[in-house]
Amino acid sequence: MSSTVEVAADRPAPVAAAWLHGVVRDAEPATLAAIVGMDGAPVRAVSAAGLVAVVSTAPLDEYGEQPLRRNLEDLAWLERAARAHHAVVEALARRGPVVPARLATVHTNDDRVAGSLTARRAELVATLDRLTGRGEWGVKGYLVPGAATASAEAAGAGRVGTAYLRRRRAQLTAREERQHVASAAADAVHAALCELAVAGRRHAPQDRRLSGASTPMVLNGAYLVDLAELSRFTELVGSLSGRHPGLHLELTGPWPAYSFVAERPEPALTVREQR
Repeated sequence: MSSTVEVAADRPAPVAAAWLHGVVRDAEPATLAAIVGMDGAPVRAVSAAGLVAVVSTAPLDEYGEQPLRRNLEDLAWLERAARAHHAVVEALARRGPVVPARLATVHTNDDRVAGSLTARRAELVATLDRLTGRGEWGVKGYLVPGAATASAEAAGAGRVGTAYLRRRRAQLTAREERQHVASAAADAVHAALCELAVAGRRHAPQDRRLSGASTPMVLNGAYLVDLAELSRFTELVGSLSGRHPGLHLELTGPWPAYSFVAERPEPALTVREQR
């Protein structure tokens, strides 16, 4: 949702842009005053076409085209920005449906934000309608380590060298079998959850360094669930855990509906002078 601002030669160049957090139907001023944006100040509303975009003031010395490109390569900066952006979206989601913006969606001014609301009104209204009364929930499935198999134990007999090779081969085979079974179980769990959810989506499993788990993740699912069906959905997750003992299932949420908002490619923010 970025755009280009044209600055007349005799007009001072802008010093700040607008970082978009999300779009809602309406927002009370008191609500926005209590939410801290990217610059440490309260977020603000840009209204157009019967919708409200919630934005932060984004100083161009940090969020302009070139500084932003550099900062996005800085993992520490990126983590802080992602947390600040998510905190705003999460605060909005607690008060009603919100169409969350992709991280680092920056408009050059409020007029461009308003123009985007007008141009995308039908799409945004349809998305807000779809999200009303629903929430995104995550279900992660982790491989449960198995005990030594009988075949691996039996491979211990015989000469020392031969026994080691047989035992090692049996261990590798058992590990592959557990992973295959876990993968099939993850497919079954996802299919069952999708039957109850309004929509479901599988993301790539997270690396253990990111998940913090001691065992591999084999399911990283997101599900859009009607609030009226939440208790049944929670019960189903527990039931599926019992049916698939090779998986440890973890339910998380609710989250803003990042997984169920269409991605749109956006050009980089640029500021140019009109000659």
